[in-house]
Amino acid sequence: MTASLRRFLRENSLGLAFGTAFLLAVVGQAFAGQADFNNRLVAENLQPIGIGSYMASSDFAVDVMENWQSEYLQFFLYVFLTVWLIQRGSPESKHPKMIGMESDKAQRVGAHAREDSPRWAAVGGIRQRVYGSSLGLVMGTIFLFSWLAQSITGVAAYNEEQLRQLQDPISWPDYLFSADFWDRTLQNWQSEFLAIASMAILSIYLRQRGSPESKPVGAAHTTTGIEG
Repeated sequence: MTASLRRFLRENSLGLAFGTAFLLAVVGQAFAGQADFNNRLVAENLQPIGIGSYMASSDFAVDVMENWQSEYLQFFLYVFLTVWLIQRGSPESKHPKMIGMESDKAQRVGAHAREDSPRWAAVGGIRQRVYGSSLGLVMGTIFLFSWLAQSITGVAAYNEEQLRQLQDPISWPDYLFSADFWDRTLQNWQSEFLAIASMAILSIYLRQRGSPESKPVGAAHTTTGIEG
């Protein structure tokens, strides 16, 4: 292994670790989902399907999309709400004196941009405003598209089950108001909101030495917006 490769792996180890974990989880979900789906098919006296057919099915797609949309909703709300809302004592919160959009000097934009600042941070007008909200906008856009994909694949999976049970399929607008769609949606939303609230509140009193998501071990519980 070359020095440049070792350096690349070390400097990108967090992203690579979570990327690998993501792929392994998707593969595991595919095989577990196929087994569960085939169990239902056998119970209905139908022919089981292979892993490739299952991964191309709406049943697999809706399960993936309903998780993606909730994750990106979590980050979209977190990015925007933490501009204005704080949690006293949490490293996940800004300091109370920094509530809001902050000054150009604090954000290093316009005349306060540095030589290594992104180019759009130094310019004014619409480009700076768009770049200044680009993280939240991208997270929000991915959430909307994945939620749309969940609804489309969800109605397809729902109608496939309806037809197997010799019942009438429903339209996409009707599915948007169905219990199946909102059950899939809300069961993911509640878990994401609970996770964010738990992280923000527990990090007030608990520590993880060396983690940027934790305050220094010796920091006071009331210390806000300081990471270790």
